Amino acid sequence: MVEEMNNEMTEVKSFSVGDVVTGKVTKVEDKQAFVDVGYKVDGVIPISELSSLHVEKVSDVVSDGEELELKILKVSDEELVLSKRAVQAEKAWAELQEKLETGEIIEAVVADVVKGGLVVDLGVRGFIPASLVERHFVEDFSEYKGRTLRLKVVELDRENNKLILSQRAVLDQEAKEAKQKTLSELTPGEVVEGTVQRLTNFGAFVDIGGVDGLVHISQLAHHHVETPSEVVKEGDKVKVKVLSVDVENDRISLSIKETLPGPWESVASTISQGDVVEGVVKRLVSFGAFVEVAPGVEGLVHISQIANRHIGTPGEVLKEGESVKAKVLDVNISEKRISLSIRELLEEETVVESNEYQREEESTGFSLGDMIGDQLKKYK
Repeated sequence: MVEEMNNEMTEVKSFSVGDVVTGKVTKVEDKQAFVDVGYKVDGVIPISELSSLHVEKVSDVVSDGEELELKILKVSDEELVLSKRAVQAEKAWAELQEKLETGEIIEAVVADVVKGGLVVDLGVRGFIPASLVERHFVEDFSEYKGRTLRLKVVELDRENNKLILSQRAVLDQEAKEAKQKTLSELTPGEVVEGTVQRLTNFGAFVDIGGVDGLVHISQLAHHHVETPSEVVKEGDKVKVKVLSVDVENDRISLSIKETLPGPWESVASTISQGDVVEGVVKRLVSFGAFVEVAPGVEGLVHISQIANRHIGTPGEVLKEGESVKAKVLDVNISEKRISLSIRELLEEETVVESNEYQREEESTGFSLGDMIGDQLKKYK
């Protein structure tokens, strides 16, 4: 009897608050689990000591026969209270402190969506504020529950049980690395594909692989552009030519214009000598008028070809902004010159009218001379 008591006392003394022990689950109830750790009574794990997060049922976390590592919270002859959560937390804080210092990326499953962000279990409760989930604004986080995120520790306060995590920090780092890689690989003169990200009054920003480059408004098209939205819209896939790369200041200048056929190249297959074209008078000069016959292409109507009469200045007949028709006298693509004539069209119209009048005389059998002669007879 005395020996049994001594054994029991030795057994009791060998278990102290704070010790970490290993045991096997012997019974699972709704709000607690019993564990055999070699003590004279089974130890109990209250539901609150199973996890750093809220647990609905003990069976969601542990099962019969499972071996667990546990921390002793309370020990007496009749009772042994254990904690699974405390052991996990002890290890977790040390590991998380190290990850904070090294910037290591952690993977974790979203356990819950709460007001203001997301919650994960990393042995301790980790919180991801809404602003640190993505690089863009997210209105509804309901679909994030159960999703695995890649996270960085951004704030750790063990005393106050505070752990702040960020997925955005991971995404920002990756974007920066991709940007640096793109900048280092880009060569002025090469043509790449990109996506229009946003428009401003001075041009369009195009994403060409994790980095935005600017297509200045003057580089959007061969013709004059008033606003970028005339040519592109957000989301458009475009080909751009790299004009310059400034790695130090993260600046890339791009051109859409230089990837497009020049306006004169297009004209070569659309305008020929003898064609009648319509255009807008762009400029009046002393020796004639420049008429835009295609975007970025102007032809010259020499002063001698403006009217079928002598004029002192082009302004006597034409004004800037006026639409006119002209006949193409000559096209020289290599020298980027088109010669036009308004006079020839006027003269052709005169000939047509004269021919029509002559046909009319022939069909009636009377000529203008006959009619005048008849009138003169009346006065004799």
